[in-house]
Amino acid sequence: MTIVLNVLMVIAAIIMIITVLLQSSESDGMSALAGGSSETFFGKNKASTLEGKLALATKVSATVFVVLAVVLLAI
Repeated sequence: MTIVLNVLMVIAAIIMIITVLLQSSESDGMSALAGGSSETFFGKNKASTLEGKLALATKVSATVFVVLAVVLLAI
């Protein structure tokens, strides 16, 4: 059982690494905190773009990774 969970954890980690590396960097950076960004979150339909799909895949793989880490810790 632990071998299967370890393999799933490695797969989740690899997916998370790949999706993070494929995402484009935000050029706004810290200037968005000071109001330097003219685009709003609701103004762009991010969910249907490739960036939105990569962000969703990153969130899902990170969640799976954390859940598997907790499960493996409990075993």
